[in-house]
Amino acid sequence: MRTPSASQRDRQREETREQILRAVGAQLETRSLEDLSFAEIARDAGVGERTVYRHFPTKEALLGAFWAWMQTQAMGEAERIKPDRSDRRLREAITAPRDAQRPMRILLATDAWEPQVNGVVRTLTRVVQELREMGHTVEVIHPGMFKTFPLPTYAEIKVAIGVYEPVQERFKAFEPEAIHIATEGPIGLAARRICVEWKLPFTTSYHTRFPEYVSARLPLPLAAGYAYMKWFHKPSGRLMVATPTMRDELTRHGFRNISAWSRGVDTETFRPRRDDEADVFDGLARPVFLYVGRVAVEKNIEAFLSLDLPGTKVVVGPGPQLDELKAKYPSAVFTGSKSGQDLANAYACADVFVFPSLTDTFGLVILEAMASGTPVAAYPAPGPIDLIPGSGAGALAASATEGLRDACLEALKLDRNGVRRFAEGFSWRACAEDFVRNLQPYPEPQKTRFWRRLRRLARVRRRRPEIA
Repeated sequence: MRTPSASQRDRQREETREQILRAVGAQLETRSLEDLSFAEIARDAGVGERTVYRHFPTKEALLGAFWAWMQTQAMGEAERIKPDRSDRRLREAITAPRDAQRPMRILLATDAWEPQVNGVVRTLTRVVQELREMGHTVEVIHPGMFKTFPLPTYAEIKVAIGVYEPVQERFKAFEPEAIHIATEGPIGLAARRICVEWKLPFTTSYHTRFPEYVSARLPLPLAAGYAYMKWFHKPSGRLMVATPTMRDELTRHGFRNISAWSRGVDTETFRPRRDDEADVFDGLARPVFLYVGRVAVEKNIEAFLSLDLPGTKVVVGPGPQLDELKAKYPSAVFTGSKSGQDLANAYACADVFVFPSLTDTFGLVILEAMASGTPVAAYPAPGPIDLIPGSGAGALAASATEGLRDACLEALKLDRNGVRRFAEGFSWRACAEDFVRNLQPYPEPQKTRFWRRLRRLARVRRRRPEIA
């Protein structure tokens, strides 16, 4: 009997691995993550249970591999579809001046949505609200519409599965004039694939420094993350970013078609504390230095907690690093998650807001703190470096690694009324108007013809299913 060659063994291993991952996908279509069984996965894959364990010793390893495999599958499918070069008249129609006030049917595809609590979700939900008030019809495709499983290493984030065909059906039912893909996860990948397949113009946005985020959690080089992000955003008509610094950084990495998209803040919810209102930090040693956000390694919170500062450090927010930091920094106060008025009160009662992150693209919490009259101390990273210099509303550290303590103490000296005045210059309506100006709507009459053909084809397929 001939012994298989090394290349044959490698091919067999890869085939077995893919059989197992396909079986995981089939299991997740009908049951919850908690009910996943290695024995049943082995049965569905047609292999022995020991084989499953040999490839994936733990459930976390199995799910991590499944998530990576899903992305690889989606990328491979999309790369095989090579769109024709756009017709010159179509390109001209897309880029021609248009009435930004005209109501449109806007489709937003996002992997980040409520009940997640973060700056991306707050930005998207508020912009959708403003768009609807402006007269636009908005359809949001989000994870709550699908089966999901917790993102490995970050259970608070739910990852949608089995999304391509349902997303395609929502495109057909809604017939959007303009499409925006906000995130690079499974829903974003499905929407991107559909737009590339059907040659629909679309825009994207860059909310998170994904390569830096991944490198902070996994032993992957930055170059790998940027290669994926450039691939994802390349077909986009416009890539929206929040700050000039982020625009310049992405330009250096080879991104193109970059446009500015401002951010806003709710100055009614986030406002200074009045004299007759209770101090939620009463009893804590002053000054109070506050952090608000996810308690996760990519947020660089230890750079704040390890500072030698007077008074009390307070951390507001949930996240996978919460228990670890509680144990390591017992003198700090960890409140867990806050929202609504409780969150606004925390901002308003703090003396300084500290933003140690180096991986955010903006930092919406900075504006929320400033609207509350609380000055900000931060590293000179994208977001803070665009907002703070010359604002009178905060202080920057000397570098990305040094000087945060000095910035905290400098921020204590700032006039809180001046901090509030600076924040009043940002509005969600201006943010939504920026968004609409950046969209790339499918021009008339191409749009009407395209959706009419698609409806006609669907009717034919219903009458003659054998042609599908």
